Amino acid sequence: MLLACDVGNTNIVLGAFDGGRLVQNWRLETIGYRSADEYGMVVNQLFSFEGLELSDVNDVIISTVVPSMLYTLQHMSQKYIGKRAMVIGPGIKTGLKIVYDDPTQVGADRIVNAVSALNKYGGPLVVIDLGTATTFCAVTKDWRYVGGSIAPGLKISSDALFEKTAKLPRIELDEPARVICKNTIESMQSGLIFGHRGVVEYITERMKRELAEIDGSGDPVRVIATGGMATLMESGTSCIDVVDRMLTLEGLAYLYEKNKKNGSARARTDEDWKEEA
Repeated sequence: MLLACDVGNTNIVLGAFDGGRLVQNWRLETIGYRSADEYGMVVNQLFSFEGLELSDVNDVIISTVVPSMLYTLQHMSQKYIGKRAMVIGPGIKTGLKIVYDDPTQVGADRIVNAVSALNKYGGPLVVIDLGTATTFCAVTKDWRYVGGSIAPGLKISSDALFEKTAKLPRIELDEPARVICKNTIESMQSGLIFGHRGVVEYITERMKRELAEIDGSGDPVRVIATGGMATLMESGTSCIDVVDRMLTLEGLAYLYEKNKKNGSARARTDEDWKEEA
């Protein structure tokens, strides 16, 4: 069994794979001060609740955008599973060629999402991850990562309204019935949710046009969305073709299979991500 760990700024998403099939998945809060032992106990309890055995896990793969969490999860993996985890970073074979000013600046989650989406849906694609930040990635049919865009996520925007104003409250991110609202909470929900949909629509449509020129295949550009806010955004937009909530976990499983013949592949140097498919 494989344990896949996708570590974001807000949540850690875990997936247990058996023979390439996703058996179960869980979402934890990312807590930087939690120890390896604490995470080990939590993961063990999650497995037990679902009737799974942590002892059946024979390898671990980690993608993280929180560098401080890597040591903790590596230590957990070694102590509770007896394996040094495979880590998404330089040295991992992805099949993706990254056309970026500095390829090492592309987040591991964006690489995993791009590879997963290309493997599942083919290109050209715009891949949107609606999490703590909202990221847009443009990938071509021939597996080139040609760039993207990063915007504040809904939660960041909501927190900023609360923290940077004197009278606006912290709110739940629920969709109001209309844009013109008659109280403060619904007015904030209107601006946040409908405003973010506008951001998603505009960036996506412009990125599709630019990507079609770069790709040159003549095939239509599809849009794949993932992340915790993907369903909320899809319900009021017309630009998203597929919402795939397991995109990152399945990408991690794919990359594990692609790299396991070399053992638990990890970063060997500070070389960049540039690879030939």
